[in-house]
Amino acid sequence: MGKETGFLEIDRHDRTYADPKERLHHYKEFTVPLSADELRAQASRCMNCGVPHCHTGCPVNNIIPDWNHLVYEDDFRNALEVLHSTNNFPEFTGRVCPAPCEAACTLNIIDQPVTIKSIECAIVDRGWQRGWITPQVPAQRSGKSVAVVGSGPAGMACAQQLARAGHLVTVFEKNDRVGGLLRYGIPDFKMEKHLINRRAVQMEAEGVEFRTSVEVGVSISVNSLKENFDAIVFAGGAEEARRLEIPGAELPSVRLAMEFLMQQNKRNAGDDELRAAPRGSITATGKHVIVIGGGDTGSDCVGTSNRQGAASVTQLEIMPRPPEKENKALSWPNWPLKLRTSTSHEEGVTRDWAVLTKRVVGENDVKGLECVRVEWQDGKMQEVPGSEFTLKADLILLAMGFVSPRKGLLEQAGVELDPRGNVKADTDKYQSSDEQIFACGDMRRGQSLVVWAIREGRQCARAVDEALMGVSELPR
Repeated sequence: MGKETGFLEIDRHDRTYADPKERLHHYKEFTVPLSADELRAQASRCMNCGVPHCHTGCPVNNIIPDWNHLVYEDDFRNALEVLHSTNNFPEFTGRVCPAPCEAACTLNIIDQPVTIKSIECAIVDRGWQRGWITPQVPAQRSGKSVAVVGSGPAGMACAQQLARAGHLVTVFEKNDRVGGLLRYGIPDFKMEKHLINRRAVQMEAEGVEFRTSVEVGVSISVNSLKENFDAIVFAGGAEEARRLEIPGAELPSVRLAMEFLMQQNKRNAGDDELRAAPRGSITATGKHVIVIGGGDTGSDCVGTSNRQGAASVTQLEIMPRPPEKENKALSWPNWPLKLRTSTSHEEGVTRDWAVLTKRVVGENDVKGLECVRVEWQDGKMQEVPGSEFTLKADLILLAMGFVSPRKGLLEQAGVELDPRGNVKADTDKYQSSDEQIFACGDMRRGQSLVVWAIREGRQCARAVDEALMGVSELPR
């Protein structure tokens, strides 16, 4: 415990952001980090609780009180070692994780949680700046080979752990750059992509081979992988998006959120945005945009639309408006249901809840969207009589979540699926019905967070290592 009275003397103070008027003109990150003195002060607020709920609130079980104490002692190098012991990529989670650890913090009972996410990000950023993060090359190789399908956070974490255990790891990615949805689903203003690039360089030095523009199941068969590798890990995303099943949804300007976000990220990278865009280019410039879906993907569409110069942005959610503040007696230390306003929302959007879409208006293309208000009673949705209304729209973006991995690869593999269409595998062995094929991340658990993907990738790596070698020294 850094300072016994820190939580009594010092108020919570988190990172700030550049002014919306300035940041809307670019796609760079706009977070203003805390100074070294501010970080030490914030770290001193950690109480090192007898039962640190932040450990269990964090999916990768970060040892948070320990590195808070080390930051307070100005020992960032050892703090980095503790941080990396549970998390391969804290610069990713330090930027895009919703921080369930902070929701579980004891000080959150009085709405003053420790700034865990900001401290985590500062530790790893300093590690890169000081040159402390270097490749960890294994002393010897096992002679075993593993194919990892998918280079998102689950695939990258799994591949890095397996390479450090001495295995020959090849990562297959269908896109032309590694990173999966970190690369193409998360806007650059939330996480710049050079962060992925430098981790890929580190992993290549550790022995990981990346094969991009290779789609397993299309460019190369699953049977080919089975013949050439000792084990295969399916670590792709849950990319099958939920569709809008209403009249007019087939019109050209009703588009999936991932199409929209991926194209902008490709533009930012100087890539051909149309290479993987069979329905053509999408831009919000000068358009009245409606985003259907109130989650993080919808928020990302809001921020991107505003940067492209949309005439207006409206975000619709079918569920009721959440409460401004949760009931701590019922929710803490679990993740609470409450109203969340992102930085993208602060940049300009009209939000509306308990709205059901009925019909897309237009003949050759989108002109509007007919909606009706709904009520929820005993978990059932009912339309409110006489509440119909129509919104002007030129572009409708569907951000309603994802239902399963894409079917082609799984059908070719012939592995057993769970009732939701994901690969059926437990969280002990991470092994599918085919003992040579393992699965982790969204492909196993369904749509989830980056931090859950990293956790599953790490645990799956240990399971694969144990299956190949009989024992494993990799951490879970």
